Amino acid sequence: MDKQTTHIPQADIDRQLAYCLEVKEVYAARGVKPLAFVDTYGCQQNEADSERIRGYLRTMGFDFTQSEKEADIIVINTCAVREHAEQRVLGNVGALVHTKRAKPDQLICLCGCMMQQQHVTEKIKQSFRHVDLVFGPHVLWKFPQFIHGLLTRRGRIFQIPDEAGSIAEGIPVVRQGDVKAWVSIMYGCNNFCSYCIVPYVRGRERSRDPELILSEVRELVEQGYKDITLLGQNVNSYGKDLDCPMDFSDLLEQVNAIPGDFLIRFMTSHPKDATQKLFETMAKCEKVAPVLHLPFQAGNDRVLKVMNRRHTREQYLDKVRALKALIPDIVLTSDVIVGFPGETTEEFEDTLKVLEEVRYDALFTFIYSPRVGTPAASMDDPMSREEKLANFNRLVALQDQISEEKHREYIGKTVRCLVDGLSDDPRWALTARTPGNRLVRLDGPSDAAGRFVDVKITDANKWSLYGELI
Repeated sequence: MDKQTTHIPQADIDRQLAYCLEVKEVYAARGVKPLAFVDTYGCQQNEADSERIRGYLRTMGFDFTQSEKEADIIVINTCAVREHAEQRVLGNVGALVHTKRAKPDQLICLCGCMMQQQHVTEKIKQSFRHVDLVFGPHVLWKFPQFIHGLLTRRGRIFQIPDEAGSIAEGIPVVRQGDVKAWVSIMYGCNNFCSYCIVPYVRGRERSRDPELILSEVRELVEQGYKDITLLGQNVNSYGKDLDCPMDFSDLLEQVNAIPGDFLIRFMTSHPKDATQKLFETMAKCEKVAPVLHLPFQAGNDRVLKVMNRRHTREQYLDKVRALKALIPDIVLTSDVIVGFPGETTEEFEDTLKVLEEVRYDALFTFIYSPRVGTPAASMDDPMSREEKLANFNRLVALQDQISEEKHREYIGKTVRCLVDGLSDDPRWALTARTPGNRLVRLDGPSDAAGRFVDVKITDANKWSLYGELI
């Protein structure tokens, strides 16, 4: 793999925008107002990528639909982190053979992390012949060129370059909603945790120019966005590759200084790079939400070493203690893998002890899923699936208990919340988020969406809070 980051020249992006207009003319000549269906799997970075795909599609003249049957173009943005996500993607792609049969001119496009794996793209090439376009994250900026090629020439297109990755600015964006926004500050990962496929499919760490980040945030604030999340596979590594190095804490301060009433969130943080300076910056920046997602993955030092996490259990706990000393009401969330190859039940007990000490507000929990091409995939794994599931259920039960206890501590308190939308529960009109990103269900007028409001918390369970407007 080439390890040199490529900055895409503006002239190349301008050419892609010209392809957009040519695609628009093709559909206009057919007398068609085209529709696109974009389906996204995986993390917030994938969501941010899909917003750029939608931006290109809108420039091509597309409107959007939630129906695969109606769509002239289907784009599935995939995730490679878990086997379950891959199987869902393949199942859904297989079903699209019926929509393609009913609508032969329909274009089916697959992109995202899953497509950057050679064994996956070979399977698509051989077994899913109704798929027209496959491309990896590194060449998303060329999406209009690929669509133009499909419309003007025969044949399928597969574009999966093996490279460190690029930075492309100036791509149009269509965001989902008008309250929350994602802002990518960097791409890729250099950590190479032994279970993780991300560095292989997302490339090396590369940071965006801080002035472009600040300009994007200013524009979002002017447009009325109230909840802005800075994204990176490891935001604490931000800036190390810039010509004039700056660290993530410095960037956070500069974002905080932008005028306006909005919240700043960020993810994800690697514990080895989460510093005292970061914690102090969070404490003094009034717009930075009091929440931190700090994955620890396992509570046993031997397992952490084999995972190549490059921190120990005690180093992790020391950082949590330092953070809580500065921000006592910090909301902490984390990721945990159960059943990593070679983990014993006794070593798993150390993970439960971390939960008991830290008392997370929420966890994202997974049973280990082998990823082709990672070191862990070839490790001995003697523990049975049944034992792993039993340990997983113990973990979930403990965290559910802690989450409910912590949520019940909110009852009777008044919390400033951001109303972010309409509730999918018919018993409640609205949903909102606390500064710590806890879900709140409440009644109130629909025009409250997008506003900060004071909410008195009246009830809680392990999943959410319930309240009333004050």
